[in-house]
Amino acid sequence: MCSGIHQGKRWVFKLLLWLGSLFVSFRHQSRSYPLCFSLLANGLLLLAIAYLLQRDRPLPPAEIALANFARLPTLPVAQAAPRVAVGSERRKLNYQQWVDLLARQALIAASEQPVNLSILLGDSITLWFTDEQLPSGRTWLNQGISGENSHGLLRRLRLIDATQPETIYLMIGINDVLNGVSDETLLANYTLIVRSLKRSHPDAKIIVQSILPHSGAKATWEGRDRLLINPNLRIRNLNLQIEAIARRERVFFLDLYSLFADADGALRLELSTDGLHLNPEGYRVWATALTVFEEILRETQQSAR
Repeated sequence: MCSGIHQGKRWVFKLLLWLGSLFVSFRHQSRSYPLCFSLLANGLLLLAIAYLLQRDRPLPPAEIALANFARLPTLPVAQAAPRVAVGSERRKLNYQQWVDLLARQALIAASEQPVNLSILLGDSITLWFTDEQLPSGRTWLNQGISGENSHGLLRRLRLIDATQPETIYLMIGINDVLNGVSDETLLANYTLIVRSLKRSHPDAKIIVQSILPHSGAKATWEGRDRLLINPNLRIRNLNLQIEAIARRERVFFLDLYSLFADADGALRLELSTDGLHLNPEGYRVWATALTVFEEILRETQQSAR
């Protein structure tokens, strides 16, 4: 088992290096750098994970996720980076209290200007991505709020205007879907969010992440009925349009949906607490995806120098 995973890890690194050399030509020949990178990186990420998951089938799915995702390549870390943490005080706040708290956290990040700052923007799925679960070697500013939708996020982007992030990760939309917001409104807000981020943070890498699937009829979440009337087909179609926005706006797109979906396109139960939110294994998958995505980006940028 260990030798198989070790061979799989070497295979992943070989693909990363191959992608780096291949991508240099794309970068020199095309102005659509984020588009080319996103297409190649998402394809490589899926190939690598699919390859590893196909090995040693006797393991049940949860153990496969823990064994293989934990052993994919990680970013080198000279020393642990400080993180802009919030902790358990978030758990019992109303929306405005959350906004006020995140504003204070953003002010700290703006005044201290930490190196390798990465900002997470999103809802409760982002909110509960803890410091311990996030990839190391970076300073993380988590700006997730439980129940957040695209309109609310758009209104509070000003909170991070004074920060100087290297990378901004965006995931928003599931609460729009579950609360009756039309696709047209969600996508219009999405475009405005991306454009606002580009305007306020012209030097940052903006990475748009797909909306995750839900578990539908197998979910135990208290709002299960809303999942049933908003099938994953709608989410998949929205993700295609969100990817198109990323392409038009020339920012990066990270397809997480495919990593979390089972054969039927539903959220894998072994990665979720209730069919909507993620458990520690789910966050480990997400953290690995971020690590691999940034590793590919780092390799291609170094190869281009």
